[in-house]
Amino acid sequence: MKIGLYFGSFNPIHIGHLVIANHIAEHSDLDQVWFVVTPHSPFKKKSSLLDNYQRLEMVYQATKDYPKLKPSDIEFNLPQPNYTINTLAHLQEKYPDNKFALIMGEDNLKSFHKWKNYEVILENHHIYVYPRISDDTIETQFHNHEKVHFVNAPIMQLSSTFIRKSIKEGKNVQPMLPHFAWEYLDEMNFYK
Repeated sequence: MKIGLYFGSFNPIHIGHLVIANHIAEHSDLDQVWFVVTPHSPFKKKSSLLDNYQRLEMVYQATKDYPKLKPSDIEFNLPQPNYTINTLAHLQEKYPDNKFALIMGEDNLKSFHKWKNYEVILENHHIYVYPRISDDTIETQFHNHEKVHFVNAPIMQLSSTFIRKSIKEGKNVQPMLPHFAWEYLDEMNFYK
């Protein structure tokens, strides 16, 4: 199976995440997309980041009606701080029959050359890039790279930061969240 790994804090997961993941699952050669919930770094201040398992539960609630989309807590038990290269090695060892690819926004591709062992990642994994509006330019080495695939997904201008801020201000954000994730978030009184 070919699995796309979509990394994020998903604090909270919103319809933009779902639209992009589902679009890539339906319009590429990937069989599934896993939402890899990144754990809270023990070296960072807590701020408004929900507990790892609360965010995982929201991702589970948001994806349960989509057979090609899965939540993943694979990074929860890896040593922190963690690097993508380590997660990929761990997954390849745990699931040797699967092929893993990365899913990232164009903005992340622009700084990809600064990632730890990015050459090794590119050598062994494909990267699916969805469009984002940003000013920086992409390193030319990634433009026509055989392992970098630009996916014509919808551009989503929605952020978890905006959603958290809106909830704090008492605004109705329900249309921006997958139904079951909204119900869980509302029931738990998150971000208020």
